[in-house]
Amino acid sequence: MEQNTSLQQQLLDAGVHFGHLKKKWNPKMLPYIFAEKKGIHIIDLNKTVEGLQESAAVLKQIAKSGKKIMFVATKKQAKEIVTECAQRVNMPYVTERWLGGMLTNFNTVRKSVKKMQSIEKMLNDGTLDSITKKERLTLTRDKEKMEKVLGGIANMGRIPAALFMVDIGHEHIALAEARRLGITTLGMVDTNCDPNKVDFAIPSNDDATKSIAIVVNYITAAIAEGLAERQAAKDEEGEEEVVENRPNFSEEGGEEGDRGGRGGRGAGGGGQRRRVPSAGGGGRRPAGGGGSR
Repeated sequence: MEQNTSLQQQLLDAGVHFGHLKKKWNPKMLPYIFAEKKGIHIIDLNKTVEGLQESAAVLKQIAKSGKKIMFVATKKQAKEIVTECAQRVNMPYVTERWLGGMLTNFNTVRKSVKKMQSIEKMLNDGTLDSITKKERLTLTRDKEKMEKVLGGIANMGRIPAALFMVDIGHEHIALAEARRLGITTLGMVDTNCDPNKVDFAIPSNDDATKSIAIVVNYITAAIAEGLAERQAAKDEEGEEEVVENRPNFSEEGGEEGDRGGRGGRGAGGGGQRRRVPSAGGGGRRPAGGGGSR
């Protein structure tokens, strides 16, 4: 409980409880609203803690299973925070502009990423040294433009398992695509949004930098934990294999040796029986005897 209280205190200090003006509210947020103060809705931090912990548990599990979680935050206040957090746990992110079809038309977007990477490679390895300055400049500008939009998803080989958004109202295109593809959606939901649109809602102030930072950092820590557990499990498996395999080989070898030993009399003898008749017809018994010797 103490941990909850301290988390609640941190959320309070970061201003996570400040909602929008009463006139801008979405009635579906009613269960998450604690009170109204000077025309502004105050979010119930108990509900925020619940949503935060539930979302963190889900993302930790996804990270542990080795799947990708995509961060989406194209709001000015959230860009830097989300970029830094996503890079920390090596997850894909979109902080510039959400390209329509980034998920639903993933193959085409992937082609653009490959084009960007090939331009970068050619610029670096001297393939384009013979082109004119102007052409080189055009290519460099193209690459920079693409990098700005696609840089965060350059290493994403397939569609992510979950989408974490800072403002679900602002990222409605991303949310619609994720829902269409059945991707797990999580997000910071302010009092002017519909919390039912995401699978896991974190009722919180999605406009203040401090508020965004505390929530995104909490989520990132959970993902990092999941990744660490995955790595630990892999290491353990590796050790177990090494430990288990050694006795197994010797046991198998022993068993085979035993079988070979037993067979020396029976099966081995049989082997000689086959060979001896071809040399001479009646040598079966002496060969068997030879085997037992």
